[in-house]
Amino acid sequence: MNNRTLFIIIAHVIHVVLCSNPKLNFREKEKEILDQILGPGRYDARIRPSGVNGTDGPAIVRVNLFVRSIATISDIKMEYSVQLTFREQWLDERLKFNDYGERLKYLTLTQANRVWMPDLFFSNEKEGHFHDIIMPNVYIRIYPDGSVLYSIRISLTLSCPMNLKLYPLDRQICSLRMASYGWTTADLVFLWKEVDPVQVVKNLHLPRFTLEKFLTDYCNSKTNTGEYSCLKVDLLFKREFSYYLIQIYIPCCMLVIVSWVSFWLDQGAVPARVSLGVTTLLTMATQTSGINASLPPVSYTKAIDVWTGVCLTFVFGALLEFALVNYASRSDMHRENMKKQRRQCELEHAASMDATSDLMDSDSNATFAMKPLVRHPGDPLSMEKVRQCEIHMQPARPNCCRSWLSKFPTRSKRIDVISRITFPLVFALFNVIYWSTYLFREEAEES
Repeated sequence: MNNRTLFIIIAHVIHVVLCSNPKLNFREKEKEILDQILGPGRYDARIRPSGVNGTDGPAIVRVNLFVRSIATISDIKMEYSVQLTFREQWLDERLKFNDYGERLKYLTLTQANRVWMPDLFFSNEKEGHFHDIIMPNVYIRIYPDGSVLYSIRISLTLSCPMNLKLYPLDRQICSLRMASYGWTTADLVFLWKEVDPVQVVKNLHLPRFTLEKFLTDYCNSKTNTGEYSCLKVDLLFKREFSYYLIQIYIPCCMLVIVSWVSFWLDQGAVPARVSLGVTTLLTMATQTSGINASLPPVSYTKAIDVWTGVCLTFVFGALLEFALVNYASRSDMHRENMKKQRRQCELEHAASMDATSDLMDSDSNATFAMKPLVRHPGDPLSMEKVRQCEIHMQPARPNCCRSWLSKFPTRSKRIDVISRITFPLVFALFNVIYWSTYLFREEAEES
């Protein structure tokens, strides 16, 4: 009888004995197995596992993540906070053990330093911490074939460089990068788990953002010390526009429309029009400052900058319009004085013509020369005065716009009437151009 046959007989006997004694406590067997595979002189945690099929190739570590929550996404700090369950799995043939007919599915450890661990780190991490309430949220499972599963719950604050040109109509891609710190690809390779490498909790709720999708990829890096294995997952966030519509866009539109009320006030109501213009201008400036305070000082122009800048220009233009109306009202007073002078000229011209007619009648009957009391019609000074009066009396060419504006007696009133039409039309045109431009750019970047 050879050794192989003897081993099979002994294993069969053990199996029969175990099966015939179901009350055997396998928890006590766990201690014996752990002492056997992790005892002094049997296992060295400083040595990495062998490669595939026990070769000297790199150890393969498969990674998957479970995203539990995403707390905040900060625009001004360009970072986001995430809580996740991080899992690694690899094969270490030195940890194989007898499962006693599948009675022992796995062994559980809570001390990671007992076995070899991959030296993975998060390359874009700013802050991070483990969870240890009530007990440390970490475990290590060792399976009978030597597979090791490492699971831990961690919270991370990760950097997320953002492009805010389309803010608040933008989409942002925030990455989570994991790499080996000391082992090169010749010794250690990270791979995503083949099935569900990244899982996200179903009821994930984000303030001001929506997680549209996520993509897994590899990002191996080469340095002067070698090539290192790297994994990354890109999270695509879409900004919720409804918040900004209610908090920014609608209030700005209301301020611009309120500034147009000045066009409907009487030009003589100087305190009312000035206070309305200054109040809306200061409110708009405060709104703009509040928006900029919640954003980082970037060197390019954002979509919200265009909107607030144009709205501020409209409010300021309404205030300047009143200054123009005030100037035009004084000009109207001057024109009114000119009209009075023109009427005086007309009266003098009529009196001159009557006096000339009387003088000619008297000259035909008189027998001696007499110096006239008024200037002769042929006198140069009289002719110049008549020409000035005729210039003022020249009729204007017929025009539909002039005929409509002629309904309003003064230029200041005409400016107000034109502003009532021009300002809303230009603002509506700006809205068409603004929304069509940035919405199309958003769709182009998405595609």
